Amino acid sequence: MPLRFAAALLAAALPWPAFAAGPQPYALDPVHTRVLFAVDHAGFSRALGTVSGSAGTLWFDPQDWRSARLEVSVPLQRLDLGDEHWNRAALAPALLDAKRHPQARFVSRQVEPVDAGRARVCGELTLRGATGPLCLDVTLNALKRHPLPPFRRTAGFSATATLSRAAFGIDAWKNVIGDRVELRIEAEAVRMRADDAAAGAAAPTPEPRPAAPAAEPPAEPEPEPTR
Repeated sequence: MPLRFAAALLAAALPWPAFAAGPQPYALDPVHTRVLFAVDHAGFSRALGTVSGSAGTLWFDPQDWRSARLEVSVPLQRLDLGDEHWNRAALAPALLDAKRHPQARFVSRQVEPVDAGRARVCGELTLRGATGPLCLDVTLNALKRHPLPPFRRTAGFSATATLSRAAFGIDAWKNVIGDRVELRIEAEAVRMRADDAAAGAAAPTPEPRPAAPAAEPPAEPEPEPTR
């Protein structure tokens, strides 16, 4: 009886889900999750842009990568190419058409571990109204209690992927913008509380900025394509 009583006290004292088995729910942290993309600019350079504010839910058990599940939404209005004119051009109907399709969405379908800290995560990406396959090469950077308040258990990941923009119907300006898009993703996810997980809650999606009007790219030494 004393042993049972002590075990009950210990179970009550430990936070959920200390005794839970299987994958645990984590909410993506929009502040510390960012998508970086690189695409060829007329052969001169690799244009770089970022999208911040992604939100979603990760179910994860570091002992069983195959059980992991991920659903994430990326607010395209948070895109930043470092220049307001180029931002408007990228969001315009000829390219991302962000007014009609304000979010990209990724849902995992299969996770294959490479080793204890790496896995290949394959799923479906929905972008500009088209859905197609996408595989991410994912590295687990850390899974531990965060050193800053509120001291929640946090998972940190880095991931890379490539996609064809034409596969998602984004095929304008072929002589200026390359088809191959390289992605790099840095993400942090915070373990959800029992009541949040039961309610299916996740980190809130940031309020999108108003859609920008369509615009052509800024002037370049040689003529840019017209729509």
